[in-house]
Amino acid sequence: MPNNESTKKRVRQTVRRTALNRWRKVRLKNQTKAFESSLRGDDVGEATTQFRRLCRLLDKMSHTPILHRNTAARRKSRMHAMLKAMQEASAA
Repeated sequence: MPNNESTKKRVRQTVRRTALNRWRKVRLKNQTKAFESSLRGDDVGEATTQFRRLCRLLDKMSHTPILHRNTAARRKSRMHAMLKAMQEASAA
């Protein structure tokens, strides 16, 4: 257990930050799963909507310490490629 006031405060801050970061990661994982499940379906409109939501969330998370901006860009690029392949397959 911490003895100083400053170390007690650091423990409190760490607990708060850990909870917030965990919530952000879970939110991101859930949105990614929602997009991937919509890809497995045949509805292009739903997949496009889920992709937009995922891109918005990735952009938000790239400004936090949990996700680097290049990682977010790479994920968006890969997900866009999957969406584009789905759209081309449904058009053909």
